[in-house]
Amino acid sequence: MRALPRAFALFGRERDGRGLPHGNDQTRGIIFLLLSVFVFTLMDATAKYLGQFYSPAQVVWARYMGNLAVVLIFYRARFLPSLRSRQPMFQLVRALCQLASVSLFFTAIQYIGIAEATAIMDMNPVLITLGAALFLGESVGWRRIAGIVAAMIGAMIIIRPGFGVFHPASILTLIGAFTYAGGALLTRVVRTDSLATSLIWTVVVGSIASSLVVPFFWQAIEVQHLWAFFLIGLFGAVSQALLIHAFSLAEAGAIAPFGYTGLVWAALWGWLFWGVLPDRWTVIGASIIVAAGLYIWYRESRLANGQSRG
Repeated sequence: MRALPRAFALFGRERDGRGLPHGNDQTRGIIFLLLSVFVFTLMDATAKYLGQFYSPAQVVWARYMGNLAVVLIFYRARFLPSLRSRQPMFQLVRALCQLASVSLFFTAIQYIGIAEATAIMDMNPVLITLGAALFLGESVGWRRIAGIVAAMIGAMIIIRPGFGVFHPASILTLIGAFTYAGGALLTRVVRTDSLATSLIWTVVVGSIASSLVVPFFWQAIEVQHLWAFFLIGLFGAVSQALLIHAFSLAEAGAIAPFGYTGLVWAALWGWLFWGVLPDRWTVIGASIIVAAGLYIWYRESRLANGQSRG
């Protein structure tokens, strides 16, 4: 991992005089991440629905194969040329990290609620921020750390350790948070590759790996579930493209906390689709998380406009 800071320095995008992305890029990165999180939670809700009828391996396979179909239709003649990468090994590891994250999460939500699983998984912004400082050379001011800690407190309020969330499946989401963070950091490293290259690598690696595993868990797909299999692939393709673009625009540590907004959407889908109403602790925790994210956005906007770091 020592090579990561050097690779990042050599292949980074243009920065301003203080070594930070330009203010517009930072703000755009935040917006794209918020959109990505929204679509990701729709994919997760679809996966939880399908998990009632099919194994996690088959749901993961459906996610990637649907992804592959959408990408093939969209890129057509550009698909194979876009596979050329300046850093293929980083792309391979990044794609495997993302496959592991999806697989672990989809397995976990068969046993625990989608809001609880999302809350545990959303430890990854802390891991991304720390990883960005350790491996990518990004600075982490104390105010940013304070915002992330506040968001973590909000997540813990939602999880409420000792009150039933810590099913053994929660360990899978914890591991998934580490693999997600690794994939996000590597997305920053390979950002000189085009959006198409990173997206196609993710889809191809995930499709091949899941296709090798799914025959051991296969069961016939019912006609009434075809719509869900289609949607999970579509949501996966759109959310992945938005995520890659977000991390290509802004510092990993600056936009990572906004991943916590997925908690709000997960709670909403749990209520709409499964009749599980968020309790007052969920509302309190979600409010803290959103407030922390907005505070960090405000701080990053000031820094991008040339004001001093506190």
